[in-house]
Amino acid sequence: MKFRRKYTTVRLTPDQATRQGQVATSAFRHFGERDAAMAFLNAHDETLGGRPLDLAIASAEGLASVEAAMAGRKA
Repeated sequence: MKFRRKYTTVRLTPDQATRQGQVATSAFRHFGERDAAMAFLNAHDETLGGRPLDLAIASAEGLASVEAAMAGRKA
């Protein structure tokens, strides 16, 4: 019997996981519904220059820029 790794993808660091949770919570609160929040987080945003979820996970600065972009948008 061969043993395989339980996880085959790269796992998030604790800081990245925290930022992911923060941006998801902020998006759900801002947009008021799951579908709109998920659409914003997962779609490429020309203003931000990337997918908001990826930018927020990558760095604290990215998280701040995504949250600022959400604040400037209509819910």
